Amino acid sequence: MPLSSLIKQEAFLFVALAMAVAGYFFEHTIVEGGRIVAIGGAVVFIGVIVLASTRVAHHAEVLAHKVGDPYGTMILTLSAVAVEVLILAIMMSSASSPTLVRDTIYSAVMLDINGIIGLAALLGGLRHGEQPYNDDSSRTYSVMILTAMGISMIVPEFVPAESWHWYSAYTIVAMIALYGVFLKMQVGPHSYFFSYTYPRAKVPGTATPGAAPPAEQEAQQDSAKVSIAIILVGVLIIGFLAEFMSVFLNTGLEGTNAPPALMAVIVAAISAAPEILTAMRAALRNRMQSVVNIAMGASLSTVILTVPVMEGIALYTGQPFIMAMSPVQTVMVTITLIAAAINLNDGQTNAIEGMTHFVLFATFVMLTAIGL
Repeated sequence: MPLSSLIKQEAFLFVALAMAVAGYFFEHTIVEGGRIVAIGGAVVFIGVIVLASTRVAHHAEVLAHKVGDPYGTMILTLSAVAVEVLILAIMMSSASSPTLVRDTIYSAVMLDINGIIGLAALLGGLRHGEQPYNDDSSRTYSVMILTAMGISMIVPEFVPAESWHWYSAYTIVAMIALYGVFLKMQVGPHSYFFSYTYPRAKVPGTATPGAAPPAEQEAQQDSAKVSIAIILVGVLIIGFLAEFMSVFLNTGLEGTNAPPALMAVIVAAISAAPEILTAMRAALRNRMQSVVNIAMGASLSTVILTVPVMEGIALYTGQPFIMAMSPVQTVMVTITLIAAAINLNDGQTNAIEGMTHFVLFATFVMLTAIGL
């Protein structure tokens, strides 16, 4: 690919790189400029991170189309979780909140299940009526999310403080074991759980597609290599941007009455932004299976991959995080998973089901705004 074409296509990433360089030179100037300047800088950096994340998600989608489901959705969700874990780890190094990890995972689950599925099913249902998907996937995701959150974010409430390191180590092993079995099932003999065969209109006069010509196959391989390289570079740039964003946010919000979970919601929203766009496009195209895979897969990946990384950091530093959810959070997660188990149990979604999840998402936003 010519360099000029690459620069044009990846303009967002080049802007992000330029902002990272600017942050390096002007970080102290922005911090010393006061609260308003710091908040303005944080907002700008959040916007740039979202733009860079969309390019990472785009190339994840390119790879996803090449390999098909369930591998495609797995690549998309893993790229988003990688961004989230990176930002979270960086923010934990400069933030003093012991609940940031817990609140971020909780916010991500609310955003993915209630926000993405709710809005997608609502808009898709208003356009297409009932939208089909494979209910095996939703049931599998639901029980995995319930188990993972129960082990890592409900049971810790009852673990004695002096035994936290033992339970943290167990949680790491449990999450890895759960994800290992799930991954084997997702890409192995039960991969059909996570796919749905949509009817395709046959165009008269077209031949059945066969293997691509060698030249085309070589071009596809080159394109895949470029996408992988850009994903890696993009995540690295996002890491640098997150470092400056974290400093600006801490400076701007210090001493204010901002909701305690605001930073957690910001982290969750940044990582979910590309997924939201992808899910909305899929819903409007009557591809609800992609929505279920993205939303539920992202929720599961957030819990089952973020927890062991963060617990590993806690064990390494000797400083435990507060992982047990608050009573309000526990109630919201319980209602959400019960609603998902009922709504996503018949292989079809509709606008009413979408509205129930969207109202739950609105409730989450309201509770966050009032500090709960």
